[in-house]
Amino acid sequence: MSNTPHITEVRQALLSTLSDLRNRDNPMDIDRAKAVAHVASVLVETAKVEVDFLRVTGSDRSEFLAPPQEEQRLPQPSNEPTAHNPFPVSASHRLNG
Repeated sequence: MSNTPHITEVRQALLSTLSDLRNRDNPMDIDRAKAVAHVASVLVETAKVEVDFLRVTGSDRSEFLAPPQEEQRLPQPSNEPTAHNPFPVSASHRLNG
């Protein structure tokens, strides 16, 4: 897992734990069985939190627990010509009639 886990990484770790705990070749003891129940409840709680997150933000998809991405912004307006804006200042002419 990275320093800032994405919810899918958290879920994958929980599901891997469940898989390991259910291994028939190495029967689990009662404490391990309790751990499975706890991990499963945590998994359910993460899904509930994600649904609440979607409801509050009004989103139809979630980047829950993902690191924020930098927002791309337009450059600040300038009076200096550039390759993308060779005529930054222009005059408007109107006819009076």
